[in-house]
Amino acid sequence: MLPLEFGLITAMSFAAGFVGALLGLGGGIIIVPALTLLFAKDMKTAIAASLVSVVATSSSAATVYVHEKLTNIRLGMLLEIATTIGALVGGVIAIYIGNKYLYLLFAAVMLYAAWSMLRQKETCMKAEGSEESVDARLNGEYVDPITGRTVAYTVKAVPVGMAGSFGAGVMSGLLGVGGGIVKVPLMNAAMKIPIRAAIATSNFMIGVTAASGALVFWMDGKVDPVVTAPCVIGVLLGARIGTIAASHIRARALKLAFVAFVLVTAYQMVVHGLRGW
Repeated sequence: MLPLEFGLITAMSFAAGFVGALLGLGGGIIIVPALTLLFAKDMKTAIAASLVSVVATSSSAATVYVHEKLTNIRLGMLLEIATTIGALVGGVIAIYIGNKYLYLLFAAVMLYAAWSMLRQKETCMKAEGSEESVDARLNGEYVDPITGRTVAYTVKAVPVGMAGSFGAGVMSGLLGVGGGIVKVPLMNAAMKIPIRAAIATSNFMIGVTAASGALVFWMDGKVDPVVTAPCVIGVLLGARIGTIAASHIRARALKLAFVAFVLVTAYQMVVHGLRGW
């Protein structure tokens, strides 16, 4: 790899880490299309590099969000059980699926995420801590860094969250993302968790999810150190800055940024996927 290409991939990965930490996506949603569309890397090599990079993003971002008490650790650990199993399944399936199907599947998942986020209105729900249900024990609260107000929320639809987390894991293993593209709208729209807490909890989870999928690709010999190294360097730096920036941006702006980015990337992936037919 030429020094110029190494530098460009590092810069791209910096942006991926920044956006990933900011929106709870892990950065794979940028790394995979960038490596394939801009740097002409093989789809499976890009997915493998992305999964390793997502682990780095999570490690960098999650520590900040946990320190700020935005992360719902108990909920994240519960959902991650289903997600990890799904990631292993998805990684195995990805080895045998053609690239054109992966492009189109990637786009479909992103369009779903954008739609679900747009239709969900941000609400702050009072947590009913007196209930002895599983949902009640997962309730949480945090201090909004913008308004300074305490936001308490009640976690809803835990079974739906578990099923969706398994699907997020499958998508992670298949497409090289941390699963945040599914987890954030799942927690926000279905489980009624405020967007800021959903992003923080997603960042906490995605490292374990991506590590499960990366293991499958490593065992299959798809992890290319030359491609992966600049990705990891870039996302580590970008993720740290992204978490700092997130505390200065309003929740509504975070949601709109998520949707806008997803729509643009989905379009690019559809166009590239249709070229394979």
